[in-house]
Amino acid sequence: MKKHFISGVLIALISISVPVFSQTLDRIVAIIEDDVILDGELQAEVDVIAQRIKASNAVVPPSYILRKQVLEKLIIEKLQRQLAERSGIALNDEMLASAAADIARRNNMTPAEFRVELGKQSISYRSFLENLRNEVIINQLRGREIGSRVNVSDREVEHFLETESKLGGEATQYHLGHILVAIPEGASSSVIQKAKQKAEEIIQDLRGGRDFVQVAMSRSDSSEALTGGDLGWRSINQVPTLFVDEVGDLKQGDVSDPIRSPSGFHVIKMLELKGGDQQHIVTKTHVRHILIKTNELIDDDEAKKRLNNLKRRIADGDSFDALARAHSDDKGSALNGGSLDWVAPGALVPEFEKAMNALAIDEISKPVQTQFGWHLIQVLGRKQQDDSEDYKKEQVREAIRKRKIEEETELWLRRLRDEAYVEVFHDRL
Repeated sequence: MKKHFISGVLIALISISVPVFSQTLDRIVAIIEDDVILDGELQAEVDVIAQRIKASNAVVPPSYILRKQVLEKLIIEKLQRQLAERSGIALNDEMLASAAADIARRNNMTPAEFRVELGKQSISYRSFLENLRNEVIINQLRGREIGSRVNVSDREVEHFLETESKLGGEATQYHLGHILVAIPEGASSSVIQKAKQKAEEIIQDLRGGRDFVQVAMSRSDSSEALTGGDLGWRSINQVPTLFVDEVGDLKQGDVSDPIRSPSGFHVIKMLELKGGDQQHIVTKTHVRHILIKTNELIDDDEAKKRLNNLKRRIADGDSFDALARAHSDDKGSALNGGSLDWVAPGALVPEFEKAMNALAIDEISKPVQTQFGWHLIQVLGRKQQDDSEDYKKEQVREAIRKRKIEEETELWLRRLRDEAYVEVFHDRL
């Protein structure tokens, strides 16, 4: 699992540890506003991308094509970092260490084990941290510039549920390939026509049997070009709005006609189709609690002392219901004897839920601290429930939001690129 993690996740974050100034004269291959990309920097990233492509058992494109695509990737990254710096977005060493620890924890490693594993893969920990810093900063920038503006209405959710029903339901999963022929903002009619012609030529090549991955790597302007244009498996509610009608008409192996958007012309290929199971069973817990909040007069020790006294009274025969009504600082639940009713996973803060899940039915916890104060928790029952309908709605809402962010990000990056001063020395590629 660790090796899989290194090849599948880290390779997307890390640049191999090749000194940028390894040549006597490291030529400038591009100027981006007040920054530059050097040939050594470009080649180091090309080597990483080539390694990733080989690891996926795909054919590495010719050097000049790969260098051109990777250069565009670096340009977009530098423009984002420049904007983040101008916007005051930064990541201090403590936050960076926390982000690295999170990655280690998600892969069942301690930070020390994680660092050792990087060393086994000949990956510089300093290079990893620097690339992680850039990744986190760019994500924060995108969250501020795009994510904060994206909302999903109930009507949008209902509309997608209606659409998926017409197209066979969410049980159908689509594995899609995507190629973009980009058009700059404010492009002339001749530029637009030339882009459309290029898209039609690509479609003709694909329908004639050309390998989609190779065509995407060499000719697509999309951000996923270097992964062969692979959009992965998606249910209909995860498919970009622009492509929904086309996807419903495509059979496995089919290639769409050109699809126009503000970004340019899109080409979609239906790589695979499959069904899926949508039943979602959750364990709901009937739980009640007594909350003691801390303040200037009640510190942590006093709050725990009060709850332990209440726990002893309950053990001696006093009613949890009555004590919650009299002593709980959660006035909403206190009116119901401390009851929070039946709760689904994820409905409560993690510390409370973890303690609740560890309790047997009728068992009362020791005092548990959360952001709200200190709690005495009792589990009254558990039941299995099929919440497929509610779960599907939440999945649809999140999928629509993700799709909107992807669409807005594509437009935002294209605009950022078009409005920046960028000079590429093509003769050095």
